[in-house]
Amino acid sequence: MPGFVAVHTGAGNCIDETLYKNVCKEACSQGVNALKNGGSALDACELAIMTLENSCATNAGIGSNLTWNGQVECDACIMDGSTLQFGACSNVSDVKNPISLARHLCERQSKLLSFGRIPPMVLAGKGASAYAKEIGLQIVPTEHMISAKAVKSYEHYRRNIAKYEEINQMKLSPLDTVGAVCVDAEGSIVAGCSSGGLLLKVSGRVGQASTYGAGCWALTDESTCMSAATCTTGNGEYLMKTLFAKELVDDLITCNCPITSQHQTYKRKLLESPFLAKQSEIHAGSLSIIYNTTTADGDLLWAHTTNSMCLGFQSTKQKKPKFVLSKLPPNLSCGVKTVVSGHHFKLTY
Repeated sequence: MPGFVAVHTGAGNCIDETLYKNVCKEACSQGVNALKNGGSALDACELAIMTLENSCATNAGIGSNLTWNGQVECDACIMDGSTLQFGACSNVSDVKNPISLARHLCERQSKLLSFGRIPPMVLAGKGASAYAKEIGLQIVPTEHMISAKAVKSYEHYRRNIAKYEEINQMKLSPLDTVGAVCVDAEGSIVAGCSSGGLLLKVSGRVGQASTYGAGCWALTDESTCMSAATCTTGNGEYLMKTLFAKELVDDLITCNCPITSQHQTYKRKLLESPFLAKQSEIHAGSLSIIYNTTTADGDLLWAHTTNSMCLGFQSTKQKKPKFVLSKLPPNLSCGVKTVVSGHHFKLTY
């Protein structure tokens, strides 16, 4: 069955290209296999992100950044562009794959609970863990979620905290949130993301990876036969303040040129946003698909204001996934408001 999967391992500083290349390719392969076996875009997106969560190389699931208190607190979300349903979880410490909990909550939106109660769209903390256990998701000891790599980073930066006056993920971790965007044979489009959040974050902090309109967005406009989806990465607070995922998709759906649209959205609605007027550096990235359900073609786009961004992609017609390490030109400064690095190519579908 036809379909397309694209993933990223965050916008930041790529330290080990081979490591991220392998995990991106594996995530694409898993997602594409799901589509080939008759799975939906939701299946492909969930499986691709699960693969990223299970790699200790990423800041998601096992291996997530540790909080100031030395704990893992994961966020994840997913959105179905056909149904417009969204599900998310936040501050979960013992759910092996937070994206699976987010996916369940997304699908559960269409059915009321007993006594006509509205089903939850977002669950957090102990309540999220209890719900995950109830529906049969894999629960692991909290220490199982902590990798040796995460502990090493935590101990280094906690010990040298005085050297860092401004704590943010671009300085304290090589890459950040992981995400995926997928299209299936029916033309359904889905986006999702998962993250351990900022290194040394305050316990209980909610990031963009579990926030409606900020972490991911997916939309199918039946009147124009256009679909678009995106997953974001970067300074979570900035992406939340600007509802950046939603803004990207809304602009792509109605645009004449995807490349221009992406650039203008970054410029006007993020880098020049009045909500971020006092910020001198804005670190962000995104991976997006725009797709025409009538002609069955579209574009894959990505952009970032950071030094680099790693991503992979594969269609069901391609034998092997492809990997891209997108880099900021050496003459430009990371995070400066006037800087956006964007790239695109035609979808192979």
